[in-house]
Amino acid sequence: MKIADIKAGMNNVSLQAKVVDKSEARNVQTRYGPKQVADTTLEDDSGQISMSLWENDINTVSVGDVVNVSGAYTTQFKDKLQLNIPRKTGKIEIVK
Repeated sequence: MKIADIKAGMNNVSLQAKVVDKSEARNVQTRYGPKQVADTTLEDDSGQISMSLWENDINTVSVGDVVNVSGAYTTQFKDKLQLNIPRKTGKIEIVK
């Protein structure tokens, strides 16, 4: 799937994209307790999308990596489309 084809409310999204930006990890309070999160920006030839990386996923990718994301879902956050990877069913793998 291409980033330009992604809409809010989609499930089971799979795509290949390059990590073009990654924020520093920050601590947030969730309903499950304190967690670490970092924001990334993914890009393919059709556009860009934001993606949150939680806990152990934060250090698995770096700017410049090409990744395969599978089993993701989309949400709107602060009027911005965002890709999310569920803990149990989602996956992010570095291609190169």
